[in-house]
Amino acid sequence: MIQFLLNQTLISVQAIDPNLTVLNYLRQHQHRCGSKEGCASGDCGACTVTLGRVEQGKMVYETANSCMTFVSNLQGKQLITVEDLKQGGQLHPVQQAMVDCHASQCGFCTPGFVMSLFTLQKNSRGWQHKDAEQALAGNLCRCTGYRPIVDAARQACEHSQQDIFQQQEALTVKRLMDLQNDQIQEISFNGHRCLLPKTTSQLVALLDEYPDAKLLAGGTDLALQVTQQYRTLPLIVALQQIDELKICQVNETEIVLGAGVSLQHCYRLLSEHIPPFAHILERFASLQIRNQGTLGGNIANGSPIGDTPPMLLALNATVALQKGSTVRRLPLADFFISYRQTALQEREFIRAIIIPKVTLSQNFQAWKVSKRREDDISAVFAAFLLETDSSGRVTEARVAFGGMAEIPKRATQCERQLLGKPLTTSSVEQACAALEQDFSPLSDFRASADYRLQVAKNLLRRYHASLTDGLNVLEVSRYVS
Repeated sequence: MIQFLLNQTLISVQAIDPNLTVLNYLRQHQHRCGSKEGCASGDCGACTVTLGRVEQGKMVYETANSCMTFVSNLQGKQLITVEDLKQGGQLHPVQQAMVDCHASQCGFCTPGFVMSLFTLQKNSRGWQHKDAEQALAGNLCRCTGYRPIVDAARQACEHSQQDIFQQQEALTVKRLMDLQNDQIQEISFNGHRCLLPKTTSQLVALLDEYPDAKLLAGGTDLALQVTQQYRTLPLIVALQQIDELKICQVNETEIVLGAGVSLQHCYRLLSEHIPPFAHILERFASLQIRNQGTLGGNIANGSPIGDTPPMLLALNATVALQKGSTVRRLPLADFFISYRQTALQEREFIRAIIIPKVTLSQNFQAWKVSKRREDDISAVFAAFLLETDSSGRVTEARVAFGGMAEIPKRATQCERQLLGKPLTTSSVEQACAALEQDFSPLSDFRASADYRLQVAKNLLRRYHASLTDGLNVLEVSRYVS
């Protein structure tokens, strides 16, 4: 059985299909139809809801795409939908701001925008345009245009008022804390089961018993098998309740990121330690996705176009893999085997990702090339880290790409061309030519093979220019022609 608060109503449910999304639960079981399905893939934001959880005795609110969040993820949380916002007979200040600023037309997307603005207001300390852009980047509007919606965000943040959720915070915290327990929970229906362990030792025991179970972390990738491919997952082991997998540590020698930590938490942590990494995470899907998706999941799915693997490869990261009571460390470069195939053994899971501090450098840089700047998948992703000695010769070279092969991959021939040579336009051009030996990219609907290879070369040239400030106008013209 799982338990959660639907606003302030305690919901306890055992007989429910773990393949059911929160969106369909709301519409079919609770008859709350404010949240809409526009895409079933986390692209449009019409289904946005707010999830509240307790952190250090306070309520923390985050947006989520209910269309690709399974009901198991509600355990121990507060679920807030657009129907909950009215303050007695009055609109919530965020709703009123949408009215005042004429920020709605057809209304289909409006509930999602309202919930994103509600959560922005909860997390803001005043008006910041960048915060509003990030909060709204995962919500699409086809008729109003975004200026009045941004105006509504500004009004809501500049004139924040106490609401019923703040008044009830102490009660909500207590009620959610009362739902915490250390036992494995289960929901099941029609032969489909989901088990929710609370510790890694419980996870190990479940994997010993059910080695074929699907591991569910944030679910932002796995859920697509249900919502887009219309498959069912007969047995799920959900990892969201395992706090051990969310532990992050920064010590003298390394940065350890728990595999279950959300990408948004990674963003906040790495903003201080690896700013270019954090900057790229601002373009990793939407805030709704980053709140749910995990770093471990972005690696474990083995996608050749994931955003974090090329950066982690360039930083010489390793993964801590656990099977039973044994934990082994494996260089990330050895983790990816072939398309969607990894070195994970049966009953093994990713426990953490480790970035050695010795690889941190101001020379680290990464770029993402996609059709849309926001909320889109990479056509090519490049990450670079070169080190030179006092004479200007390259002493260390790590060049990694996504979208160029069936796996995220280091460009070893390119790296060999750079090592031991002065970092000059000539040596960089030789390294660019070597990329043709490293990669034979495919053509698909995102980009052609020729385009991908040319972009990869141009990104290496751009990286060289960022280090040396040596790219002149004529070279720019030649490189982009």
